[in-house]
Amino acid sequence: MKEYRLTKEGYEELLKEMEDLVNNKRKEIAERLRDAKNSGGDLTENSEYEYAKNDQAFIEGRIEQINEILSNYIIIEKKENKGLVELGVTVVVRDVDKKRDKEFKIVSSIESDPEKNKISDESPMGRALLNKKIGDEVLVKTPEDTKRLKIIKIK
Repeated sequence: MKEYRLTKEGYEELLKEMEDLVNNKRKEIAERLRDAKNSGGDLTENSEYEYAKNDQAFIEGRIEQINEILSNYIIIEKKENKGLVELGVTVVVRDVDKKRDKEFKIVSSIESDPEKNKISDESPMGRALLNKKIGDEVLVKTPEDTKRLKIIKIK
């Protein structure tokens, strides 16, 4: 069986998501399905019923996925910062060419959320930054170009 690495925060977020899916989203979908059925007509031509069935399948799939993760996880404890970039730390990097700083939290692929600046340790940037220290420069290949990043701070 696959083992899933999670930060403590990621584990707690999965628990909250699971609780919301089971206690709230399932009920909402059941109500939507009931309303769509009660609207009358042929269910094969009822688009609201089809949308609700698709949403139900997505929610049930996500519940199954979270159950799988929660039954085979290990918590990656944030250790005393040894001055290295590792899973669970927040790192500030400077784009050497653009002279801009950006802050990222290094998380497992399960927890990654680029919109919240949480990058996976398995992503090109995450892999490039792992086990580096303040002052190190790394090259990260992106679809557009190659970025030169300098590690400014590790939290």
